[in-house]
Amino acid sequence: MRIERANDMHPAADLTQSSILYPQSSKGFTLIELAIVVCIVGVLAAALLTRVWFYQDQAEKAAMEQVAGALQSSLTMKYARLLTRGKQADIKALVAENPMKWLAKVPPNYAGEYYDMSPRTVAPGNWAFDLKTRQLIYVVDRGDYFKPGKDGKKWVRFHVNLLYESAEGTGASGKELVGVLFEPTEPYRWFD
Repeated sequence: MRIERANDMHPAADLTQSSILYPQSSKGFTLIELAIVVCIVGVLAAALLTRVWFYQDQAEKAAMEQVAGALQSSLTMKYARLLTRGKQADIKALVAENPMKWLAKVPPNYAGEYYDMSPRTVAPGNWAFDLKTRQLIYVVDRGDYFKPGKDGKKWVRFHVNLLYESAEGTGASGKELVGVLFEPTEPYRWFD
């Protein structure tokens, strides 16, 4: 006696069961799936690029501020040297000096001295000393997140500022020189 299985009796049932147990896999993407993936990758790439540009601006700002900090340190040492040598009268001359001359090693992006310079005179990302205004200028390279000053130019002007205090105990209305600062001529802003 032969025992038959249920599948042997109904060939249509065999096809249905095998397609449920072993479905055929699709070969490749549909056009809609591919379009969705391309859109997602495009949105992620755009978000990444804006952050990369932002971080490049922030790196430029940090590099500029590092040079400005080195110049402030050099100015403080020069001021202290003049005080200890008893040459207080020479301190006022620091206002007109080129600050880059105070450094032991000039940064590679220092372009030199110019008379009555404009932003096109010096390549972006470089420092230059303006002989007319006696100011050190940094010309911004990546200015996507930089807010220009009152003149509308993408640069930052620095100058030496002498700090005075009222002379105490002498009854005089005169002021006494108490320090020097290397600071921006007007506030600048890189957006965060």
